[in-house]
Amino acid sequence: MSASDTDAMRRSRGEPAPLSAITLNVNDQVRRLEVDPRTSLLDALREQLRMSGTKKGCDHGQCGACTVLINGRRVNSCLTLAVMHEDDEIVTIEGLGDPDHLGPVQRAFVERDGFQCGYCTPGQICSAVGMLAEVAAGWPSHATADVSAPRITLTDDEIRERMSGNICRCAAYPNIVAAIRDSAEGGPR
Repeated sequence: MSASDTDAMRRSRGEPAPLSAITLNVNDQVRRLEVDPRTSLLDALREQLRMSGTKKGCDHGQCGACTVLINGRRVNSCLTLAVMHEDDEIVTIEGLGDPDHLGPVQRAFVERDGFQCGYCTPGQICSAVGMLAEVAAGWPSHATADVSAPRITLTDDEIRERMSGNICRCAAYPNIVAAIRDSAEGGPR
């Protein structure tokens, strides 16, 4: 009998899957935990590591509330399994700053009132940090006017296109765009 047959028999009897021992590097801290191998990174962060900054919005990768940075790239943590990220550097909103020492994008969101209810804000900020790194690396988007230019001009349309995977139900979009523009330019205008 194969391992998958054994697992199927366990599930049919209502038995839980065997747990996997993993080590995650989250916000420069090594964290050891045991998870069901089907546990999303989002659920591991929220339920096991008690990091409530990363939000569960749609749980289908459509809203961006769960966005974190993995090895510097933005990822919807609801769509990836925790067991896949043992050797990765994971950064959540908690790793970008704290109330006494805000990161530059966090500070810009506060200064530009780039949030209303605040639920989507952690995902928006993590996505903005990743997006600004993509721009700095010269990665074009669908809205990039000249993909051969040595430097990407970060227009409002460019920001909106790059942030289109993050939904704000309160419609604070103009302030979010202004906050990201300020961050890219080094401060408010």
